[in-house]
Amino acid sequence: MTDFLLVAWVSALIEITRLGWVFGRGERWSPGEKLRLLFAGYNGTRNTGSDVRVQEMLRQVRHVLGADNVDFSVMSQNFDLTRGYFEGTRQVHLPDVFPPFLYREVRANHGVIACEGSMFKSKFANALTTMMIGSLGLASAENKLSLAYGGEAGHMDRMIEEMCARYVRDSLVITRNVESQQLLSEMGIPTELGTDTAWTFEPRAPEFAQNTLRDAGWDGKTPILVICPIHPFVWPVKASIAKYLASVATGAYKESQYRTVYFHESGAEVDRKYKHYISAFTNATKAFCERHRVFPILVAMEKLDAVACRDIAASIPGTPIFTSDEYDMFELVGILRACTYMVSSRYHGIVTCMPSLVASAGVTMDERIRNLMRERGHSHLFLTVEDADLEPKLLQVMETLVAEADAVRDGIGRTVVRNLKVMARMGTYLEGAVRQTYPEFPLRQGVLSWEDYLPPLSENLVKLVERYDSSAPALQHTAAGTAAR
Repeated sequence: MTDFLLVAWVSALIEITRLGWVFGRGERWSPGEKLRLLFAGYNGTRNTGSDVRVQEMLRQVRHVLGADNVDFSVMSQNFDLTRGYFEGTRQVHLPDVFPPFLYREVRANHGVIACEGSMFKSKFANALTTMMIGSLGLASAENKLSLAYGGEAGHMDRMIEEMCARYVRDSLVITRNVESQQLLSEMGIPTELGTDTAWTFEPRAPEFAQNTLRDAGWDGKTPILVICPIHPFVWPVKASIAKYLASVATGAYKESQYRTVYFHESGAEVDRKYKHYISAFTNATKAFCERHRVFPILVAMEKLDAVACRDIAASIPGTPIFTSDEYDMFELVGILRACTYMVSSRYHGIVTCMPSLVASAGVTMDERIRNLMRERGHSHLFLTVEDADLEPKLLQVMETLVAEADAVRDGIGRTVVRNLKVMARMGTYLEGAVRQTYPEFPLRQGVLSWEDYLPPLSENLVKLVERYDSSAPALQHTAAGTAAR
């Protein structure tokens, strides 16, 4: 019922916006002024993947459209947790009860770029998907730029699916995989095929990670095995006014309360599945460490993951834990890239370490890691969180990472370079969407190469392109020229 009320509220605001000739229109871009864009996403919870995505999205869009031509705002649920992030961008507070905020902020901007990776699915929270749809729908209702950038679609509850089909059909959705593009296209929503935007991210210098790991007991030489666990069974988060009132009145549901009116799944079955998952990770890691000389660490890519990390560490004494609560995205990704092997249930745990060719495998709760591993040609390197034989299969996957390390890294390198090119193509789609919405906007002219549609690349990425792409000399020249500009 609470989800229904939220959907109805946001839908009503979109319909009101469509009747702008009655209620007044929001801001429209005019030649000579900066294009104000609202980046709508799930930031301010120390979810490293979400923050990295938006960081690189801002860099790419600013680079393609011109820093002097744009003015960006990005949503944050907690300014303390996004302090130092998103340089040159205004942060605006996203409240838990967000419909009035969306209505106000979209009207004040010239367009919306939806940022969240898990954009159109009910797996995590219908409220989040409603917010994504609402942001896009409010923008398109005023004929403003309405663009979803590198998003993914999966199963949606019927109510959410109907809302998506109704209010996103006038937006452009650039998906990060073919499966999402097919699903949305079948709903009549315009799509282009893109990728995730985390590929160009550059963390802190390697010295930071090396010093941090040494302080945690690493000898500076032993291969590092990093585990990125989650609690896969507490999703989706659902809004419940009844649970909220009960928690206030009696203290009930406190353990499953995510925030205010939002609650995780809970109960005996959730606990049973989680115990099986943690036991499998713990026992497989212990067995692997007995067979191979490695230094194991645990990384919580989101604050919520710290619980799973602690539960595993309780049975593997002395294992260091690094959490997104303690380390910002530049530091945490730097630590990941110092590793040799990875097993992760976090999609961006895998993506962000791939530019350093960390041999990685996944234990997935949805289609994201599955799609990525298939793209890499590594379908044998992912498992599912509910696999009845997770422990022995996980140990075998770890052994495969060692036995096939060179081949795995080669596939990873080729995938990174391929996705850099796809991400560059997303920049051309961005230009096209801006040109269609605001024909007088001063876009770049002349012949541009694919690398001109990416933000300045790190030396590490330039070397990867030199290794895996025949156009590397042009890239090296252009990257240096871009940095100079």
